[in-house]
Amino acid sequence: IASILGMAAHLEGKGCGMIDMAGLAQKGGAVFSHVRIAKTPADISAIRVSAGKADLILGCDLVVSGAKTVLAAARENHTLFVANTAEIMPGDFTRNTDFSLPVERLKRAISKAAGESRAHFFDATETTRALFGNTVAANMFMLGYAFQYGGVPLSAMAIEQAIVLNGEAVQMNLDAFKWGRRAAHEPEFVRSLALADHTPRLALASGLDEIIAKRAEFLTAYQNADYAVAYEKKLAGLKIAEAKLTPNSTALTETAARSLFKLMSFKDEYEVARLYTSGAFAKQLSQTFSSYERLEFHLAPPVFSPKNAKGQLVKRPFGGWMLKAFGLLAKLKPLRGTFFDVFGHSAERRMERGLIAGFEKDLVYAARHLTAENKDHVLALLALPMDVRGYGHVKHANVAKMVLAHEKLMARLNAHETNYAIAAE
Repeated sequence: IASILGMAAHLEGKGCGMIDMAGLAQKGGAVFSHVRIAKTPADISAIRVSAGKADLILGCDLVVSGAKTVLAAARENHTLFVANTAEIMPGDFTRNTDFSLPVERLKRAISKAAGESRAHFFDATETTRALFGNTVAANMFMLGYAFQYGGVPLSAMAIEQAIVLNGEAVQMNLDAFKWGRRAAHEPEFVRSLALADHTPRLALASGLDEIIAKRAEFLTAYQNADYAVAYEKKLAGLKIAEAKLTPNSTALTETAARSLFKLMSFKDEYEVARLYTSGAFAKQLSQTFSSYERLEFHLAPPVFSPKNAKGQLVKRPFGGWMLKAFGLLAKLKPLRGTFFDVFGHSAERRMERGLIAGFEKDLVYAARHLTAENKDHVLALLALPMDVRGYGHVKHANVAKMVLAHEKLMARLNAHETNYAIAAE
């Protein structure tokens, strides 16, 4: 975008200076550019935009847009601040299992820095995905959006000519620039087109019976029909106990259904193979790419992978031939959990089976000891597995935390039982 602006300024006989602050993008830092445009090159004495001196902040990534260094460049009721509201996760989510993107807080911070009337937001990523089939054009869309609000001191003709001279995906970038302008002028119209073209998402299950039924259907594909039936039977006792205690509430059983499903559908080697060969992955590839030269899978098979200095498995690249290996492995899923399961003897797989067995005991305990006084503690107990995320050493660390939380909750529940018994006597 900075290069396009620089060329457009040159075509108009203006001066332009820019500094690309190239970090590691979402891997570890922000990437942004300082751009100065003036009547002549002599009018530019410094390129870096200092605090409160930005006339336009073109925010193509919401997380970066809401960073303190970017907000500091804005001046209230002067700086035009346009931001793409797409929720693009930063690298933090791989290190923090509870990370969530604070979209509304970021938008409030931007509006406060620039002023309510000078801050404008649009989901350029999803809009360009619907319009062009990919999100590559999102930044050019945002440039058009900013231009239409009067934030770019260049003519549309010069910008479009610069896009042509750049030579990369010319027609798509020209169209994205124009659609961005249209979005600023008629936002609801553009949103309606994007939504009309958008593939509808699967509806979330509502109600206890549907929650259980959807997960039982998945578990049938994951293992077999008997496995799905076992899932439903494990929940039956708690379902009855909760119905007796609170006839109009199913919160406890719903939580248990989600937690038990999470534990029973752990993503082992057989499941990875099934997901890659079920047809969904091939469909996604064909919808995303018209063609590609090769596929590469980054995996850490516990039997073959080396370990780092901390004893953690290290991922290695495998070629496209892995799809054939996945096809064979997916057919071997009946071996899961049996003596002949070569993967099932690893520490992680034994831990996962132990978690299922442990949660089954919690379900029995909850069904037998559920009371109006302890139901909040029981709910917290049944929700514990939802915090077990990740794989390998990440999962082991989360399980260790869950075990400590489990011990504390059981101590409270047992103490509550003792106190209740004494009071009853």
